[in-house]
Amino acid sequence: MGIKENYQMIKEKIPEDVTVVLAAKARSAEEVIEAIDAGATDIGENYVQEAEKIYKQLGSRAREITWHLIGALQKNKIRKALPIFDVIQTIGDYKIAEDINKRVEGVGGKIVPVYLEINIGSEITKYGIKPEYKYIKDLIQKISNNLENLRVEGLMTMGPRFGDPEKSRLYFRKTREIFDKIKALDLPGVIMKTLSMGMSNSYRVAIEEGSNMIRVGSAVFGER
Repeated sequence: MGIKENYQMIKEKIPEDVTVVLAAKARSAEEVIEAIDAGATDIGENYVQEAEKIYKQLGSRAREITWHLIGALQKNKIRKALPIFDVIQTIGDYKIAEDINKRVEGVGGKIVPVYLEINIGSEITKYGIKPEYKYIKDLIQKISNNLENLRVEGLMTMGPRFGDPEKSRLYFRKTREIFDKIKALDLPGVIMKTLSMGMSNSYRVAIEEGSNMIRVGSAVFGER
């Protein structure tokens, strides 16, 4: 099946309130356009340079979709990232949040929706925040109190990669528990509306555990 059929098949299988972010890493502008024509509303990119290239190639069509940064953001790429991305899903510490806020101030200011990336498996090789509720709560409060150009809107996690998606369930569940506790605090300036977890091989389990945003690539675009 092609991109259109794959995308529509996933949309038919999942709840209406689940957003599908298509992970477009290493995909061509033609593939992204085909996805947009199929009804895709959200595109995720891991690297600012790749996103910048695709964004320019899409021309006016680039603004038909919401752009998500789903890879770690380096300080020296913030200036180029801000005009492209509508959402930054990968806030891993206060310093990068502070750097983004300063850069936004420098270009006239706007509100940038951000998610905190949780390293739910505490993996040494993975980027993200340690999965401790108090630490996450304190970080969100610090961002809310001090960085007026950012708005925390959710959590994101990769989770450990397993061949069997059932092995991811407990990690997704733990992330959902943290999400629910933060949401219940009703912190000022914080809108906990998005739980971004689940990829091509694990999105069904992630949705069952509370995800309302999945990030899929190969399930729609096919293998690279």
